[in-house]
Amino acid sequence: MVALPSDILIRRAEARDVFELGELGAALMRVHYAFDELRFIEPGGGDQGGYGRFLASQLDEDDAIVYVAERRKHIVGYVYAAVEPLSWKELRDEAGFIHDLLVADDARRNGVGEALLDKAIEWLTERGMPRVVLGTASKNDMAKRLFARRGFRPTMIEMTLEL
Repeated sequence: MVALPSDILIRRAEARDVFELGELGAALMRVHYAFDELRFIEPGGGDQGGYGRFLASQLDEDDAIVYVAERRKHIVGYVYAAVEPLSWKELRDEAGFIHDLLVADDARRNGVGEALLDKAIEWLTERGMPRVVLGTASKNDMAKRLFARRGFRPTMIEMTLEL
């Protein structure tokens, strides 16, 4: 476990966090779109509300979790993880999935991303998951380094053909 600055708290997300979660989710969309404009959804005017509503829908799910990193009553990062059932389509057994992990620019490089990741892995471990799977944009070198440091290994490569 990484030592966080004393002014950062990792906690389970609550309904009061939805607005800021929506802002971060919209930022996640913009980052991915900048990596590959053809692959990812183009950011638009309703992203913050839409993403906030989506994450809000996950807060009370038994098989999903959203944790936030809070600094001085502001959300500076979040992780969204879930238990996903066996998938014949993906040729994998039940697994924990890290769907989102984002840290605001001004909170990066001080262990927040690693702490959020560790908290999600801990939650998935408590649910008996045999493994954790995640995806990251191929150009997201910072995220790939974080995941590799934590022990993740590449297993699949997504490829896209525009039609």
